Amino acid sequence: MKKRWTEYGMILVLLLLCILFSILTLKKQGAMTAAGADRLVEKIEKARESDTPIFVVGASRTDSAEFVGQVAERLRNRGFTEVTTVVGTPREVRQEWETLAEPAPVLVTSGDAAKWTALAAIQQSHPTLEIVVPEERWQSDFLKRTNLVAIVDRIVVIAVIAIGMTLIILTGGIDLSVGSLIALSAVLSTLLMRSLGGVDGADWVIWVGFLAATLLCGAVGGVGGFLVAQFRVAPFITTLAVMMMARGFAFLLTGGFSIYQVPPSITWLGRGNLFGIPNTVWLLALLYLGAHLFMQHTRYGRYIYAVGGNEEAARLSGVPVKAVLVFVYVVGGLCAGFGGCIQASQLSSGAPNLGMMFELYVIAAVVVGGTSLSGGSGRIFGTLIGAFIISVIQNGMNLLGFDSYLQQVVLGGVILAAVLLDRFRQRGSVRV
Repeated sequence: MKKRWTEYGMILVLLLLCILFSILTLKKQGAMTAAGADRLVEKIEKARESDTPIFVVGASRTDSAEFVGQVAERLRNRGFTEVTTVVGTPREVRQEWETLAEPAPVLVTSGDAAKWTALAAIQQSHPTLEIVVPEERWQSDFLKRTNLVAIVDRIVVIAVIAIGMTLIILTGGIDLSVGSLIALSAVLSTLLMRSLGGVDGADWVIWVGFLAATLLCGAVGGVGGFLVAQFRVAPFITTLAVMMMARGFAFLLTGGFSIYQVPPSITWLGRGNLFGIPNTVWLLALLYLGAHLFMQHTRYGRYIYAVGGNEEAARLSGVPVKAVLVFVYVVGGLCAGFGGCIQASQLSSGAPNLGMMFELYVIAAVVVGGTSLSGGSGRIFGTLIGAFIISVIQNGMNLLGFDSYLQQVVLGGVILAAVLLDRFRQRGSVRV
């Protein structure tokens, strides 16, 4: 029963958190679905002629952006010839409105855009303006597609780095340098892209930059692993020193400034999609599947568990302990370097201050996912669940309007609870 709780308990916790935030963020709001768009268009069609000018407004990077696009397309298909669509900020909407030769009698909007004071000001200056919004229904902000995608976007870098951190913690070690390696990787990759062509560079420039930065971070991790394995330096001290040096090098290479001169297609990795699914989702699925197969079905995977369980017994059994320790720190460095590349892709830039405090979130994801800080116990998919738990808690608190300082208190409590649970489980104090 204890084993089942270890393997499936965190999944239950994640599901309960999702249900909790789904209920807490439930409220009446416009139905921004395809069916809702059809009903809205039918309402306008019954009340207005096809030559009526219609101004359609949505907020960028929200559900309303996609919804008003559907509405505008349906209006044009129904024969409405004067449809103006604006998806952006309140200022952009106001500027576009002022360019109209004659004020439109109908303004269609939804979601966050419907609450803009800019629209209220437009209606106040044009009293005859009819603002049309979708009919209200009970909906959960947490379950909106854009919010679920945001949860994945929030954890992708942390989850990728957590793969390497899981291997390190399984051996009884720790790596505090991953946050700084994110910055170093992002800076190195974008600097290389800038030197090979900048904004006019070919696509291969991006992959050369990413590959070089990832391999260099792997080498840095290997140096730390060598010091831990060969000279028995405490992992905490070794990686603390590497953390400081990597961050310092990132600032030295850039002078403290961000690097923006990169090819536009750099966003493909972090913000692109394949078959309608974000590339980050595909990436996480492939990486975690590969890591799971490696840990469960390869000799080196078993070696990692053996070293973490009892290093001396592993050495006497013929396990190359030093090689295993160097290997896990190399993997940790590679994961951190690749995480930096993903972040550079998401931001279209590299900056020396990226990855601040990420090492703590990564360690939290691993611990919450059930990996023991003492080593020898834990699973790769548990780490992924832990990363989702951290992200869901942060996202839910944001939706509920929690203060950022209170969020830190809550997350700290979650981490502490996970560590205490791990200690009790080791001592056999928890009976489930």
